[in-house]
Amino acid sequence: MASDVDTADGETVILNCIDSDGSRPDGDHEEIVISTAEVSQWDLTSLAHRSIIKIKANRQRLIQQSSYFHGLLSGSFSESCFDSISIHWDMESLLSMLRFIFGWSMDLTSENFLPLYEASLFFGVDKLLLVCRSWLDYVTSEVRIWPPQLCLEDLVHIWDYGRENAIDFIPQLTGYLARNFIWMASCDSFHNVPFELLLSCVKQPCLTVDSEKHLCDAILLWLAANTNPSDRLRSTGDARLEILTEIRTNLLSLPFAAGKRRCPFFSKFAERSVVAICSLAASRSFILADILGDGDCNQLRIHLTEYTKILDLSGCPQINLLLLLLNMLPSSNNLDKLLMKKLNQLSLKLERHMDVSRIPWETFPVLTFEAVQVVDVSNCPMLHLEAAIEFFSKSFPSLTTLKAAYILTFRTMKLYQLLQRFPLLSDIDLTVDSTPVIPEKVSVISSFPAVMMQISTSPNDETCPDVPAFHFSRELSNITKLILEGRTDIYDSDLQNIAECCPSLCCINLNACTSITDSGISILILKCVELHSIFVCDTSFGHNCVLSLCRNISGLDAVAMEMADNTNSLAYKLQILHIGGCKGINETSLLELISQTQTIRSLCLRETQLVDNSLYKFSGSSLEMLDVSDTKVSCHAVGHVVRGNPLLKCLIARGCRHLLLEENDILGNSPVLYYELGKSCNLEEISLGWGFSFFSLEALRPAIRMLRTFIVGLGGSLGEDGLKLVPTFCPWLETLILYFQVVSDSVVRNILETLKNLQVLALCYCFGEISSLSFQSSAPRLRKLKLERVSSQMTNDDLLILSRNCMNLTELSLVGCKRLNSESQDTISNGWPGLISLHLEDCGEVTAQGVTSLMNCQALEDLLLRHNGLGIDRNVIIRAASKMPLLRKVAVDVCDAKDGDFDLPDFSDRNFLRIVKIARCNLKRRTLGSTKSGTCTTPVHAETLILTWDSRKLSRTVVKERL
Repeated sequence: MASDVDTADGETVILNCIDSDGSRPDGDHEEIVISTAEVSQWDLTSLAHRSIIKIKANRQRLIQQSSYFHGLLSGSFSESCFDSISIHWDMESLLSMLRFIFGWSMDLTSENFLPLYEASLFFGVDKLLLVCRSWLDYVTSEVRIWPPQLCLEDLVHIWDYGRENAIDFIPQLTGYLARNFIWMASCDSFHNVPFELLLSCVKQPCLTVDSEKHLCDAILLWLAANTNPSDRLRSTGDARLEILTEIRTNLLSLPFAAGKRRCPFFSKFAERSVVAICSLAASRSFILADILGDGDCNQLRIHLTEYTKILDLSGCPQINLLLLLLNMLPSSNNLDKLLMKKLNQLSLKLERHMDVSRIPWETFPVLTFEAVQVVDVSNCPMLHLEAAIEFFSKSFPSLTTLKAAYILTFRTMKLYQLLQRFPLLSDIDLTVDSTPVIPEKVSVISSFPAVMMQISTSPNDETCPDVPAFHFSRELSNITKLILEGRTDIYDSDLQNIAECCPSLCCINLNACTSITDSGISILILKCVELHSIFVCDTSFGHNCVLSLCRNISGLDAVAMEMADNTNSLAYKLQILHIGGCKGINETSLLELISQTQTIRSLCLRETQLVDNSLYKFSGSSLEMLDVSDTKVSCHAVGHVVRGNPLLKCLIARGCRHLLLEENDILGNSPVLYYELGKSCNLEEISLGWGFSFFSLEALRPAIRMLRTFIVGLGGSLGEDGLKLVPTFCPWLETLILYFQVVSDSVVRNILETLKNLQVLALCYCFGEISSLSFQSSAPRLRKLKLERVSSQMTNDDLLILSRNCMNLTELSLVGCKRLNSESQDTISNGWPGLISLHLEDCGEVTAQGVTSLMNCQALEDLLLRHNGLGIDRNVIIRAASKMPLLRKVAVDVCDAKDGDFDLPDFSDRNFLRIVKIARCNLKRRTLGSTKSGTCTTPVHAETLILTWDSRKLSRTVVKERL
């Protein structure tokens, strides 16, 4: 078509196109001549690098399509009669524009949009201008969220151009970036976004973020990158800090807000946030006025828009049912009188603990958010999940994933109601902390009768009804993944109901569900023939389950342990099988099961009766993760599996004593196993112990270049030289855990200075002594630190140095730091206000004067205090539960009890607690060195009382182990 136009009248003009940056060194200065009659043959890639190009073009086509050429070639300008004119412009955009004028389609991207827009504007090519605007309208339209072809830097340039030239790009681009704020914040060039654009996005009503902490993190990241270090301590006087007022601090998660109390920009906001969160969480009132405060509920308005796909409220103890409902209603700032009356009535019913199933939820005009697919309300202790499900089903009809981990109050009988309410739901996570009372791992001294929870369902204070019989058609549930880890309130009857209503189930996690039996699990396996991922560690998984897995699923009525063709068994189709700690499987059953898992990718066999014969029967070649820790396997057997599985990325083999027995069986000074790993694998995680040495590390070197997690346990001996090589061999390490290794200040300092991505460091029961010199270097990425029996000389001053250089810790464990005293509590609470886990054991006199300062660590979820000084009040457990809204686990020792004992919390006092462990010691007379001071005694562990709550009952058990 372009050729016909060019030759219609034979009138041509020569365009001398000169690149506006013609002096650039990479330009080709050789002059060439091309024609618009052959525009389809232009190679823009090569032409764009030329400094000068002569183009033969049809004069009339230029006049018709461009107002610039119309004025130049047909007006009163002297050039109108010339056969040749010169044009100075960016070569690539000029050629693209000319191709468009002569009939070639335009391929627009965020990179070439602005040059083409400027060219079409300057040369007056209205059709191209329209195409550019239409493209921008399309890619930033509401229906095209997160298009991958857009580049943030290009969008910023477009926004800048629109602002400088008064073109109405501004609302369009800010709206688009506000809707895709999470994507914008994840881009490498986010810190280059102009402040005016960032502020405008944050103020947009369509701002879409997964949670308030994502918004806050992004803003703080931008401020840190755009503020001089010398100015960072100034929290006032900078106009840019006004953006912090846009953060709804009352909706931040508690661990996040507490952790930001040391942030220079945000410390005051964070402090107010923590106070507000804890105040809301501590209130047991459902009175509307108490929640709304002075009537301005903007600080309690969740960022929910029609574009929201993920709603993340995890770790927010302030979120309760009424607050959540307020966010689902229209015009929350100006509630009408009728709606206010209904809400007040609801408040009264909640105050009286009325059965939520009797509340007329349909009377509340909840809004619908069609785009929401994922809701995360994990660690929200104040949220009545069963009631929330009722209006979640109305507000989020497209919900596919519900994460509600660590919410004990959710009764398993309501799981079936949940499945009925959400037809598209496919993924449910109801994880709770695993009970420490795993029958195969502890010696039970005594067990008290379980105390059933009294749940008020009406004014008559009825008890919680038994699980009713449910009858579902197979079409009612699309659940493919169900996580029930740690739930001791799951029984065989529940598994039967799940099997009936979840025929599409592909992944089930029943780890540490100690109330289910081998038979119950086997029935689930038989009925859910789509299962390909099974997590049943520390359960009664045994012989019946193995029979079910090895059975021919094409004929379920046949008895099939011995099959001529096992490719139709569920075991053959398994991708993930985790049966660690399952003692009910004998060697014969284990061998049969392993021999059929030919397509498996992840296999956990820790603490089972695994021997070499079973591993030799493994014939799979797709294995990516293998855990054989604490089993009797040898180097040869593990090497056999490694040899046939080059995709292996994770090997866990700690506690395997038989690996050491073959230390003399080496190949080129490298044990067989490590030679095979180094030859064929590219590991990301490895955990080893017995037999692992400096020579093993050398053999592993080719396989651990991209290692992320490295654990060396008892029986391994890298030596100081080996540990110094670890950062060189594994520069990308994120987790390093060492047990019983030789360490020193130089080793630790080398690790912290070299491993820039290190997030977890654990030095446990190591030989040698480290001091404050180990932590002189800053380690801002470090999140978890364990120093157990390696820093006995640590003082309060040393701890202060540690808090300054490792200021972002969320988990801290100190064992055997005998020189610490009660002043260290202030260092801990002030230095790491965002701690979620704190373990202090045998740490001098830390608790000799009580634990007042530690109560300021309000985000704690796990607290262990043992043998740190006699001075802890008897009500410490109840007090900690009331001060720390997210606290789920507490461990103390009677040795530290000022009054000789601790008060045990009842149902109302426990708040969010799931596990309480109280250890008791006997005093044993020492035989050596006791003559000088009379009768000397030392505490020797006697027993541990364990209290565990689930949704139905309180269990009390006394065990011999120190748990």
